[in-house]
Amino acid sequence: MKNTMAFAALAALTAFSPAHADDTAVAKGDPAKAQQLVTTVCAACHGADGNSTSPAYPKLAGQHAEYITKQLMNFKSGDRKNPIMLGIVTSNNLTPDDMKNLGAYFAAQTPKTGAAKDKTLVEAGEKIFKGGDSGSGVPACAACHGPAGAGIPVQFPRLASQHKEYIYAQLNNFRLGDRANDGGKMMRTIAAKMTDQEMKAVAEYISGLH
Repeated sequence: MKNTMAFAALAALTAFSPAHADDTAVAKGDPAKAQQLVTTVCAACHGADGNSTSPAYPKLAGQHAEYITKQLMNFKSGDRKNPIMLGIVTSNNLTPDDMKNLGAYFAAQTPKTGAAKDKTLVEAGEKIFKGGDSGSGVPACAACHGPAGAGIPVQFPRLASQHKEYIYAQLNNFRLGDRANDGGKMMRTIAAKMTDQEMKAVAEYISGLH
């Protein structure tokens, strides 16, 4: 029973919402058909190859196609709140096929590795990422996202080398309830148990994973 409960707690770390709940998101897209949209719409913020240089915008290169597709669908439906992305998906009339194609395109791009800078934060973040915090009930991030932050296609997104500012912002959004497209309130439950410093430490560590 103890092991079962521990596994359940670890599985709760869906960070940034799993894509497996949406069958449409699992369907394969065509990267070639997304090229024009990437050039005219996505590249300005995320880069033509998905390697955003601005910490305000997430890196998409190498991210699981299903996850990207699901997030786009969530932006359009309003399940994930973001005025900029809502405007993009609606003003460009993105169809489900467009979203699947964009997911496939960015998944096929090669992610550039990041580098963490604050050694103290990295050490603290590594402990939480790999082992969690039994005292506060925070599970290890690696349980769902893997020891190198590669994630698991369909279920858990890739986190490795993501901008630390973006990671921190999303954790904080989950904590505040401003982001609520996580199934079963999984990430909201986890983030509510984390301190601000723990979030910054985990974000710093993730930014250097590859």
